[in-house]
Amino acid sequence: MLTKAKAVLFDFDGVILDSEWPIYQTWLDLFKSEGHDLPIPTYVQCIGSDFDTWSPEKHLEDLTGKSYDWHTINPARQVEILAALENPVALPGVNELFQLLSDKGIPVAVVSSSSHDWVDSWLEQLDLIKFTQTIVCKGDAPRIKPAPDLYLEAARRLELDPADCLVIEDSLNGVKAAIAAGCQTIAVPSRLTSCLDFSLATHTIPSLTHLVETEIPSE
Repeated sequence: MLTKAKAVLFDFDGVILDSEWPIYQTWLDLFKSEGHDLPIPTYVQCIGSDFDTWSPEKHLEDLTGKSYDWHTINPARQVEILAALENPVALPGVNELFQLLSDKGIPVAVVSSSSHDWVDSWLEQLDLIKFTQTIVCKGDAPRIKPAPDLYLEAARRLELDPADCLVIEDSLNGVKAAIAAGCQTIAVPSRLTSCLDFSLATHTIPSLTHLVETEIPSE
């Protein structure tokens, strides 16, 4: 899978850190407190993008017919999310893959629809920022995923043709963005996104550990 890649572009949430699950849990708890469920197949519409794609806020208001003080609710949710991620650990295979790519001289970029404040701080805590040649986040290009802009910006910064870049994603919005940019794609479904159809991706693998063990044999 990596033989033709001149750079590897990683999504962040759900690929490097399992941050999407606690975010979903805070929404699920809120929905249940209002007497409603939030099925994963419904929620995953916004994974990899933002609430312009699908909004849990609007969905809850539609279900209940009520308005909510999101300026109060969302900061409280953020406290719960950060508490759940108090001792962050990279997802299986991430550290090994970053190290192997560094050893092979293959550039690494992190490309996310989240903010720099969010992504950069976690990469520092995980001690992974030292492996990245560039980090492209919301605000670095006109549109976020599923538009191709963020991946095109990453390729531009690396001075590479997008076709020479391999993207690793856990969301359908991210895979669509990578394909639209002209990149190769590997889907690594998370426990949230495993319900989605990733047949658009060039390859689908169960975890990054699989990629380390199968696609990058030790020399």
